[in-house]
Amino acid sequence: MVRISAFADEISKDPVEQLDVLESHGIRHIEFRSIHGINVLDLSDAQHEEFRALLRSRGFGLSAIGSPIGKIKITDPFDSHLQRFDLAMDLAEFYDAPRIRIFSFYMPPGENPAIHRDETMTRMTELARRAAARGITLLLENEKGIFGDTAPRVLDILETVNAPSLSHAFDPANYVEVGQPIDEAWVSLRSRVTHFHVKDYDSKTHKNVPAGEGEGQIPRLIADAVANSYDGFCVLEPHLVIAELSFGFTGPERFGDAARALKGALDGNGIAYA
Repeated sequence: MVRISAFADEISKDPVEQLDVLESHGIRHIEFRSIHGINVLDLSDAQHEEFRALLRSRGFGLSAIGSPIGKIKITDPFDSHLQRFDLAMDLAEFYDAPRIRIFSFYMPPGENPAIHRDETMTRMTELARRAAARGITLLLENEKGIFGDTAPRVLDILETVNAPSLSHAFDPANYVEVGQPIDEAWVSLRSRVTHFHVKDYDSKTHKNVPAGEGEGQIPRLIADAVANSYDGFCVLEPHLVIAELSFGFTGPERFGDAARALKGALDGNGIAYA
């Protein structure tokens, strides 16, 4: 079963407007990255209490904590980052959403990522170990500039760590942006994909576009995933107006374009969704 979710901070900083727009498109889940322009890991306890109450009153849930864990340099200290990770796990439990989106650390520009493979694997193994102890699933997203930017390196992480608590959040646009052939990525990683980020990319214009308008082959990949018993979220992360390292923005109107494109792709393939 496909369930649609979204990075609602791409709509607005205001959590009420986020929910209003999502509700207008029949979407009832959020990948929680920020509200009020503040990252999920930096909000106060009171803000979290208020947001959880708002979600419950409006009938919304979270698909995952859209954390920035792993978005530091591989040469940065890890101990303090583990404290941030512990907070992310606390929040996953607080919101009853035992899934956390993570990354695999930025590589020094110009250096061969192989130099930092061992340290990357050590860190990823520790994250997976801690998550397993608390019944939390980590969703490893591929992204430009980090160790896991290409499919072979994402697969290397997943096979080396080899833990049920670590799986893949497949981001087609991020693969296209680094020149990773989508077919190769999908074939090698399909069995490990438990989360799908709906973001497409046009390499000619170097811009993110609605699903199906770029080279990410999103309609075909989702159809193939469902044909192979995919049961998870398709998370709208359109980046149609702004696409930066730690933030993307689409706005209420363009978000509508993104939502309609995804639903059109699902409807066109006869895929049921909620």
